[in-house]
Amino acid sequence: MQRNDADTWSATAKAFHWGMALLILAQIALGLLAVSWRLSPTKLDLFVWHKSTGMVILALLALRLAWRLSHRAPGLPWEMPLWERAGARVSHFLLYALMLALPLTGWVISSASGVPFRIFWTIPLPALAAADKALADLFATIHAWLVTLLALVLAAHVGAALRHHYVKKDKVLARMLPWSTT
Repeated sequence: MQRNDADTWSATAKAFHWGMALLILAQIALGLLAVSWRLSPTKLDLFVWHKSTGMVILALLALRLAWRLSHRAPGLPWEMPLWERAGARVSHFLLYALMLALPLTGWVISSASGVPFRIFWTIPLPALAAADKALADLFATIHAWLVTLLALVLAAHVGAALRHHYVKKDKVLARMLPWSTT
């Protein structure tokens, strides 16, 4: 299995990072599209895609966490101030927490709505809660706030990466780029 080294992330880490980033962006788009679409078979299909993608993200998160816990991360540049190191740790923790919380809250919404769900129309997903409109509404509100928080954390994450690359001119972003061996 590939290992990170002191200066860069391995191909496995990069694949997890960019693959999940693309899925999360698609997930946000699917969710926004699904909630805004008029009631129709297409709207129902959009929700199936949204919920199914959420379950894929949850499964990949489990694999990513297992991989990450068994592979040491490359060190941050020695000249990076403590506040930036703390910010990086907090933002990464929040990203992992949100990648867990969003699919789980979505699963509760689906369960409490009382509508049976099959991942990609084939794999049945057990209910996490009994049908309860108040619970579904509460978790829908929580889910929406978590999406907003995710958007803010992602903006900070991308902004910090671009700042490192274009302003500080260090290798923080370059070492996670898929084509980079830095």
